Amino acid sequence: MTTGPGPITGSATNAEAWNRVAARLAAAAGPVDGVIRYGEDIATELELRLLGPLAGKRVLELGCGTGHTAVALVRQGAKAIAIDPSEQLVTHALRLAEQSDARVEIRVGDLADLAFLRAESIDLALSAAALGEVEDLDRVLRQVHRVLKPNAAFVCTVPHPFALCVERDGGGDGPLPLGRLVVTRAYLEEGPVDVQRHGETFRIQRRAISSMFSAFARAGFAVDQLLELAPGASADPGPGLPTTLLWRARRLGL
Repeated sequence: MTTGPGPITGSATNAEAWNRVAARLAAAAGPVDGVIRYGEDIATELELRLLGPLAGKRVLELGCGTGHTAVALVRQGAKAIAIDPSEQLVTHALRLAEQSDARVEIRVGDLADLAFLRAESIDLALSAAALGEVEDLDRVLRQVHRVLKPNAAFVCTVPHPFALCVERDGGGDGPLPLGRLVVTRAYLEEGPVDVQRHGETFRIQRRAISSMFSAFARAGFAVDQLLELAPGASADPGPGLPTTLLWRARRLGL
């Protein structure tokens, strides 16, 4: 296992917030179960089957968090390479990899800081929720395109723009126990939104579905899967309402 130097650029405020909650998240995450997850309380790779066989593949994870996915990749026979802007999350991810006897290369750095990887050296890239915190999405996608092999897939999740334009009204007289859902922003309004997670404030970039499509196309990708995922019936904002967009895009070019 190795960790390399790298400046934390981009959303430094988010990285600092993740640093503060890293120990609590690592303690709550529990042992590695080998399941690749795309977010909290949504369908996993066991149900979606988007990655294909992983044995022998070099897989890049953008935003490794506590390291559970990276270790799961290794257990499925992949060579895992991961990067995360939070120094404390990387520390916990390295510790988990060591405890799991999994050889993982994990670095601290901006998600677009992929100069340490050769062009066309990665068989698969994935990212769970981290791209929603990226300000310069085009830059990240260009770098992922550079390191992926032709026709290789990038599977990623971002917050659904619908979920970022509604809030609870704080009442208790609606059909949902935490109050009614109220539209607080125009659906097509884009830009940063501050949200509360794990007791901290995080800045999330809200992008329309059409904007994401355009960003993938500009970077040289072709989208072949787009899924709108809702959480379990007990989760906020309520059953049947999408909270996550899952994209699978393939690198074009020979």
